[in-house]
Amino acid sequence: MDKEARLAGATAAEHPQSLRLWLRLLTCTQLVETRIRGELRDGFAMTLPRFDLMAQLERAPGGLKMNELSRRMMVTGGNVTGITDQLVQEDLVERVQVPGDRRAYCVRLTPKGRNEFAGMAQAHEAWVVDAFEALSEREQETLHRLLGKVKQHSQTRIKETP
Repeated sequence: MDKEARLAGATAAEHPQSLRLWLRLLTCTQLVETRIRGELRDGFAMTLPRFDLMAQLERAPGGLKMNELSRRMMVTGGNVTGITDQLVQEDLVERVQVPGDRRAYCVRLTPKGRNEFAGMAQAHEAWVVDAFEALSEREQETLHRLLGKVKQHSQTRIKETP
């Protein structure tokens, strides 16, 4: 049972609309993510974290340092190292020494990795489009705009916290 369904047993008056909305967003996110994880696993023998790392590298053709990958993915350096090690073994990414810094490495997609990622990215896009197919284009634009307001407000609140 998802978080939203557990709340449904209580009366709506007991919980503010904001809480119900938060649980709806969380449930939708989990449902879409579960589908994408399954599709990546079944169609490409790929995990979502590995896909995410490859997506970051696809956006940076020259490669990224490990600490930059960690920052962009919002995970620890150890997580990035483990994922990178797996992808190096499969010849999907490569580590390249950073000129002038003997301790730093840059990670980038190999030609094989770039080719395989292109197919996964196309499928991923189709799964996401399908997830929002119940909404018209106008409804999607409205939802995007409204969530943008929530995002901006939340970012402001985070900056205000000491």
